[in-house]
Parts: sequence; C-alpha cells; structure tokens
Amino acid sequence: MTYDSDILIVGGGLNGPLLALALARSGLTSTVIDAQPAEKMAAADFDGRSYALALASVRLLRKLGLWDALADQAQPMLEIKVSDGRAGEGPLSPFHLHFDHAEIEEGPMGHMVEDRHLRQAVLAAVSDHDLITRRNGETVVEQKVGPQGVCITFASGKTLTGRAIVGADGRRSGTAERAGITRTGWDYGQTAMVCAIEHDLPHHGIAHQFFMPPGPLAILPLKGNRSSIVWSETHANAASFNALSDADYLTMLRPRFGDFLGEIRLAGARYSYPLNLTLAKSFVAPRLALVGDAAHGVHPVAGQGLNAGLRDIAALAQVMAEARQRGEDIAAGAVLDRYQQWRRFDTATLALATDLTNRVFASDNPLLRLGRDIGMGVVNALPGLRRGFIREAAGLTGDLPDLMRA
Repeated sequence: MTYDSDILIVGGGLNGPLLALALARSGLTSTVIDAQPAEKMAAADFDGRSYALALASVRLLRKLGLWDALADQAQPMLEIKVSDGRAGEGPLSPFHLHFDHAEIEEGPMGHMVEDRHLRQAVLAAVSDHDLITRRNGETVVEQKVGPQGVCITFASGKTLTGRAIVGADGRRSGTAERAGITRTGWDYGQTAMVCAIEHDLPHHGIAHQFFMPPGPLAILPLKGNRSSIVWSETHANAASFNALSDADYLTMLRPRFGDFLGEIRLAGARYSYPLNLTLAKSFVAPRLALVGDAAHGVHPVAGQGLNAGLRDIAALAQVMAEARQRGEDIAAGAVLDRYQQWRRFDTATLALATDLTNRVFASDNPLLRLGRDIGMGVVNALPGLRRGFIREAAGLTGDLPDLMRA
C-alpha cells in the first residue's frame, strides 16, 4: 500500500501541528487536516486567549525548536497563591496555599503564553518542515481502516491514505465518533468566562486562584501589567454576565477580583464555554489514536488541559519512534496499546483530581469550608508536601516522555 503520509492528523489547532513536529523528529511524515482556513489560524491580533504552560511543556516546546520564538513573549509564573472566600468579601480564612518556584531547582513552575504567539510559532515551524503537509479548509466525512493502512475522505470527495489516523479534533471528536469510541462524563453546571485585563499595578509573576461557591476565579500573569482571567460561574449567572456591556461586565468582575492590582480594564475579546468532564472510553482503535481534548477534557481548575494534551503528544511520538527503530508497524495494535497504557492512568487521575477539587471548593457548607481551609493550611505548613504540589504544578511528576525531561 502506498501512503500520502505516515500519519493523518485530524485537527489543526495546537495539538495536531505539535504532534506532527514531534513525529518528524524520528523521520515520520504527517498531514495535518484542519477545517479552518489558514488565514484565521495565523491571525496576529490579541484576542485575550492565553495558556498556562507547565515547565514540562516548556521543555517540549524547547526540544521542538519553538521556544526561542516564544521566550521574549512568555511570562514566567514565579508564585501561585490559592485562597477561599466569597465574591465581594475576599478570603474568609487565614489559611491559604502559597507555592514559590524557588522551592524547586528547575526554575519557574511554568510560563503564560498568549495564544497568538504560540499559534504563530507552531504554524511557522510546520510550514517550514519538509515532512509535514497542511490541508486547510477540508472537513473529514469518512475514515476507513484496513490491515495495512487507513483512508480518509473529505467533504470535497478527495481522499488521503496513511499508516494511522490521529484524532486531535477536540471534545466532540468526529474521529472518535467515526471509530465507534464512546465517551463518559458529566456537566458541571458551570460556564468559564475568559478574558484578559490590564491593571495599574505589576503582578510580579504571581498567579492567583480564588475559590468561590459558584466557581473559581483564576488570575494568571501575562507580560506587562496584564493578566488572563478564567472566571467560572453557574450557567445562569454566566449567561447574565455575558449579556452585559464591557463596562457592566467589569462592574461584576471587580468585587470578585479585588483591588490588589489597582484599577482594571478589559484587553481583547471576551469568551465563554460550558464546563464538563469528558473522557473517551478508549484512547485507541485499530490504526487510530486520540490526543488532547479528543481523548480527555477536564475542568480548567488546575490549568492542565493543554499540558495534558502535550503529554499525549510526547508519549505517542515516543512510542511510534521506538516502534519504528525496532522495525515494528508504527500503527500496530500492540504499539498503540503502549500509548494508551502510558497515558490512561495519568489522565484518569487528573480528571479525578480536578473533579474532586471543584466539587469540594464549590460547596459553601461551613464544616466543609473549615475542613478544606485547614487542609490548605496543613499543606502550606509542611515544606515536603508543599514541594510535591509545586512539582505537580510544574508537570515534573509521573513517567515523563523524553521530550519533557531535562
């Protein structure tokens, strides 16, 4: 069988192109298929979207040759402060968590990077690579799997062949659906509202997570006197807030945000999306693998969504590269099972941790509030335990793929 590419990657956001770059390190060719036009993906305007990249993810970007183009635009996260309270009242307990990057030897726990900078760096690297082809503006409507390869069909009627298909097409993955992979999960009854703000005072590289009964508010430092906001509320509250003008939206945000950074102003657009947990019941099928949100979508309370997807990418690329070195079929069932075994437990643990954290902190029960506040105080008072949480936030725990090692 002849192949247009070794791997056909459905989904051209971030995970798909990054996987193509990781696979190319071992000489594997890829075609990245994206329904969006290339011009939209390469837009340079600031739209408020940003990512909290853990240290392990920064290592991956560095090894893929992308970090030099991003370093000057990336804001190091030097500290993380976590507190518990109510809107307009601030923290209601003296107990809190404070993570300082100086407690680990490796450096900052992570960096905040704007979507526009990361996307442009990724697209530039993909466009310049001889082993990667992009197909923009194409929608996959059919995929067929044979004993030696796969074939996908576009809405235009054109076809492509490869050794394997990878679904990097999000929580409503058509790749997974066409393969008969079902999902489990539930809705949190919350909506995440995302925007960026400018503020009068410097943030000093400190990220804040403020837990309130309707949902958490994350304040994440960007370059300059700007921060990225991820504000979770009930669906009803969020719908009401999203209908407001920018000025009235800020009026609702200010009592939750506080005045520790001075006066605040909106910078860029406002976004929102419903929060749910969704896990694919299998990460693989014959000659097919899922990565990123196509495999697992978790609550953003820990900011680990993209980081978990990057671990998928690093693991799948390593499994396929090692199989190629041994002379195996890179898409054989035994090879893809290695990928699933590597990533399944880690993602299930992350889903459980984020789900439990959100549920525990969403309750306004006085006894539960007292218990969780004391728990934060205990963690904060024990250096060894606190250091473990810092390393977890930096993505340095577990069985790391080679691309994420120092």
